[in-house]
Amino acid sequence: MKHKLIAFALFSTVLLAGCNQETAEETDTSSSVASSEVAEQESSSESTAESESGEPVEEDVEYRYQVNQTNYAIEPIAEAAGEEKVALLTFDDAPDEYSVEIAHKLKEIDAPAIFFVNGMYIESDEGKEALKEIYELGFEIGNHTQTHQNLQNISPEEQEAEILETSQLIEEVTGQKPRFFRAPHGANTDVSREIVEAENMTLMNWTFGYDFQPGYQDAESLIDITLNTELLYNGANILMHDREWTNEAILPIIEGLEEKGYSFVDPTLIASPESEEE
Repeated sequence: MKHKLIAFALFSTVLLAGCNQETAEETDTSSSVASSEVAEQESSSESTAESESGEPVEEDVEYRYQVNQTNYAIEPIAEAAGEEKVALLTFDDAPDEYSVEIAHKLKEIDAPAIFFVNGMYIESDEGKEALKEIYELGFEIGNHTQTHQNLQNISPEEQEAEILETSQLIEEVTGQKPRFFRAPHGANTDVSREIVEAENMTLMNWTFGYDFQPGYQDAESLIDITLNTELLYNGANILMHDREWTNEAILPIIEGLEEKGYSFVDPTLIASPESEEE
């Protein structure tokens, strides 16, 4: 499976050994992208190349991971060897107050992540600029609905608007439709699943996350539970949010995960339905 991606993105191959058991209740990690092999670059440095017209050069990149739709762990598409433990970093409710700062911290240590966006935060010029900054730092952008409604409590028409309006706003800013969808509270419906399938997105809940839960809304507690939870397994899909304590905790969390032998999955290598299209 091949997918055309903008060449300035950082592509690394992370190999996975196993996947997790999901648990998730939401009222909704210096790190390098670990890899066992790195694609050879042309001497002209294709990763940042531009055509003579100034347009970015596109490259073919092979998808190597997929989202397990039973437990939402990240697993290899084909038999893997190499890295023993991997995790995916995700941040919901972007770009509210702390997402841009979190993105810069991650960029400085080459830690990839997905930022799941609420459309209401990118209706303003300020919000659009924040999203553009995160995207241009090289991060994958996901759809987290327009106003963070519980989709199970609204009509089919309202669900459609919540999802499609956000995708449209994201595309207006980034030039790309989001490939991943995460429902607020993890509350998907038959309608949301149909819309996500029709829009060639992948449903992505999470395997664990704590920063929205009472008792973990300070950096010290959040670091401790994230690094020591029994729910931390190979293929962990870690839910975090645009929160002050998460911003404070993120670098120690990354460092701690690395000390435990974890590397971080590059979201650009995770398959989505559109990657199967010709």
